[in-house]
Amino acid sequence: MAGSIPVMTRIFLPDAAATAALGARLAPGLAAACQAGPVVVHLEGPLGAGKTTLVRGLLRGLGHEGRVRSPTFTLLEPYELPDCEVMHLDLYRLADPAELDYLGLEDLLRPGGLVLVEWAERGGDRLPGADLKLALDYQDAGRCARCTAGSGRLEPLVAALAQAGEPASSRRIETK
Repeated sequence: MAGSIPVMTRIFLPDAAATAALGARLAPGLAAACQAGPVVVHLEGPLGAGKTTLVRGLLRGLGHEGRVRSPTFTLLEPYELPDCEVMHLDLYRLADPAELDYLGLEDLLRPGGLVLVEWAERGGDRLPGADLKLALDYQDAGRCARCTAGSGRLEPLVAALAQAGEPASSRRIETK
C-alpha cells in the first residue's frame, strides 16, 4: 500500500533468553508466510546486539535441534526444516555487494524459503527489500528490538507481537 504507515513494534529484551524467545515467537508466522513465497528478514544492529541469538531462537522455534553457527566467516548457513528452508546470511565481511552473486542469492528466493540476513546494509541494491526488519540495539542492561513490517503480508505478525501481552517496558508504535 503506497503511502501507508508501516506497522512497527518495539520490545524490550532484558537478556539473551528473552532475545531467543522473541525469535521463537516469530517462527510460526514466518514459516506460514514463506509458504506463499520467499520471506526476507533483515537483522540490524551493532556487534554483539543479539542478531545471531535471535536467529538461534527462531531456528529452535522452527524445530531445529542441532547447532546454530554464526555465518560470520562462511557468509551462509543453510537449515532444512519441515516447514521451510532457512538461509542465514551474515554480510559483515562482505567487501562488495557484487559478492552476493557468488552466493546464488537468486536461487535462495523461492517459495518455502526464509532468508535471514545480518548486516543487510552491506548487500546494497543486490539484496531484496525486507519483508521484516528486526533492529536490535542496546538499551539499559538489555536490548531493544524494533520489528517493522516491510511488506503487507507480515503486518499481522508484527501487530500480533504488539498485542501479545509484552511487558510494560514494551510498546507498539507506528511511524512513517
